[in-house]
Amino acid sequence: MITAETFPIMARWPAQNPDVLQLYSFPTPNGVKVSIALEEMQIPYEAHKVTLADADVKSDAFLSLNPNNKIPAIVDPHGPDGPIGLFESGAILLYLAEKSGKFAGSTAAEKARVTQWLMFQMGGLGPMLGQLGFFWKFAGSEWDDKRPQQRYVAEGKRLLAVLEKELSGRDWIAGEYSIADMAIAPWLRALDFYGAKDVLGWDDMSALNAYLARFVERPAVQTGLVTPPRD
Repeated sequence: MITAETFPIMARWPAQNPDVLQLYSFPTPNGVKVSIALEEMQIPYEAHKVTLADADVKSDAFLSLNPNNKIPAIVDPHGPDGPIGLFESGAILLYLAEKSGKFAGSTAAEKARVTQWLMFQMGGLGPMLGQLGFFWKFAGSEWDDKRPQQRYVAEGKRLLAVLEKELSGRDWIAGEYSIADMAIAPWLRALDFYGAKDVLGWDDMSALNAYLARFVERPAVQTGLVTPPRD
């Protein structure tokens, strides 16, 4: 049984059913990776809304689980060696895939391909599109020096071109639907929020358009995208 004594985060975000996995998140591209995975894998869980405000992510309660003060994070009462808390979305996806035996490939070669594309998102696509958002939509867009903006637009185009080529002739990035897709596709959706589709030439990328449409049609994805609800 998990308790606030073991995991102090539960004092602020109490579990209604402490026997199921607890998700602490917000519906950002990184946050919905995990809610989508939990829905796809049919792992029972409770979702707790942790906003991006300092009062939440920099609270002592949240920092007790994730010292890096970023969503998402989880507590699993049924970990491999007892209750376990985890942060970092990519690490959580790998953990859940191992726990469920789903969406990470069946053979060693398949697992390696899924992991390589998951790392592509974690190390490249996510950070670069996040920076693009800052310099295209948010405070960085007001800077007189446009070189940072130009740099991330160019890198965004390059990364999308990599995906467009790889997805031509296949439905999913590693062959079969996997945690790599659960990581990549939410970041492609973020381009709408950033208002950056036109500058990246999104409409010319037919494979990516079809890929994202396939992804959002999945019932588990539709639920995961709004879990936990913003309001």
